[in-house]
Amino acid sequence: MSSLFRRKSTDLVSDATATVTSEPEQSAASKPKAYTPSKKELGVATPKRTSAQRRHDTAAAPANRREAYKQMRERQRVERAESAAGMRAGDERYLLARDRGPERALVRAIVDSKRTAGTWFFAGAIIVFIGSTGAMPPVVQLAANLLWAILAIAVIVDSILISRRVKKLVSARFPDTTQRMGALYLYGIMRGLTFRRMRVPKPAVELGDKV
Repeated sequence: MSSLFRRKSTDLVSDATATVTSEPEQSAASKPKAYTPSKKELGVATPKRTSAQRRHDTAAAPANRREAYKQMRERQRVERAESAAGMRAGDERYLLARDRGPERALVRAIVDSKRTAGTWFFAGAIIVFIGSTGAMPPVVQLAANLLWAILAIAVIVDSILISRRVKKLVSARFPDTTQRMGALYLYGIMRGLTFRRMRVPKPAVELGDKV
């Protein structure tokens, strides 16, 4: 009788040991081959977010309509500043339709590489306006009218030279262009009438550079 109980106890221990050892094997076999263990299983700790990151996340979610409107205005201000900076730098993504295209960039380089009479036109027009008033002596009025005529002739001659150079270079470098030459002439002439520092996009070439 005692041997029977000993055999049963031994069998029970063997069965329990076999059950315990077989469970992990079955668990491992049941997992797919592409199974990736989690960080918890690998004992890797998940890094906690810093307080700055938590503040950023909190700021990203407005608490009310007023805060949402304030954030929208701030985003618009940043976008406008970025757009203005890109436009001044000549970035095609921010340029107006009138400034886009390689032909327009070439026209800008042609105008910006030389001194134009048009840059002095508006300054001269102010002098002419003051000098031609009735309060001025006749000699001053005559000088103002003469200056006006000289400025007008200089702008006309300069515009003709700009147009001829635009036609020559655009035709040579972009023979298949779809741009109208008249529009390119006007674009170059109007840029030539603008002070160099006020031109947008800003000049990409220096005075005297070869285009």
